Amino acid sequence: MPARPVIVPASRGIAWIMQSWSLLRMQAGRLLIIAFLMQLLLGLTQVPLLGILVIISVPGLNAGILEAFRVTGHGGQPALSLLFMPLSSTRHRGRFFALGALVFAVGVLCISILLPAGEQMPDQELMSRLQQGDVDAVAMLDPDYLGRMVMAFLVGVAISGTISYFTIPLVWFHDRKVLPALLEGLKAMVANWKAFLVLGFGLLSISVPVALLVGFLFSMAGGGGIVSIIVMGFVMALLLLFQLMLFGTQYCSAREIFGEADTGRPEPDLPDDEGQFVA
Repeated sequence: MPARPVIVPASRGIAWIMQSWSLLRMQAGRLLIIAFLMQLLLGLTQVPLLGILVIISVPGLNAGILEAFRVTGHGGQPALSLLFMPLSSTRHRGRFFALGALVFAVGVLCISILLPAGEQMPDQELMSRLQQGDVDAVAMLDPDYLGRMVMAFLVGVAISGTISYFTIPLVWFHDRKVLPALLEGLKAMVANWKAFLVLGFGLLSISVPVALLVGFLFSMAGGGGIVSIIVMGFVMALLLLFQLMLFGTQYCSAREIFGEADTGRPEPDLPDDEGQFVA
């Protein structure tokens, strides 16, 4: 049976953040390890050919993290293997690869439209430094090019995130095919625009202090040595926690709007919105 989306009050946007935080606190260590493993895999995007496979696998890995939140909500302990469960499912693997290819195509389209022509791009040496994560190389970029590159990235992330936000849980939890899941997901987001507007403002209010703290910690790490290693480890953990909160809100909102279909896996019992958040 198709999932039937419900219309929720605007206040649920904040409730999803509360629920996400509560779930994250239940199994913070295990969820952090799973998120760290996912980041390690994403680091393989620089490898020729293999990188493309990793990119189109992202929706499946996303579904694996949602499954980890689901297990956590049921009171279980999420295993590392949950990250790969959707991609190991012969029934769902192709759907996630198709969605990954669609998201990748959207990103390429955004870059081709918003970035300057080829002759304005940085030279090969500078591009190589950027790909290796050289922060100093960013200062050598043309400001106009840098601005358009950031804009292309933000637009691509916004569109790709909107496309996949409900499509991924609908494919995984409700066994939907990609196109019906995409259309149903977009319809549900539009119908619940007030709740998602509140959710967006809530996440933005959290991201500002996180960004300020990360910037402060980066300045502390400039001296090098063991202190720099410790600080950078703390920065990574902080960013992973924020990323996990985003995944948690995705899971909580999808579960409330679409319910959770009978997939043979036990249905979780989400914690109380407010009591667990402030406890």
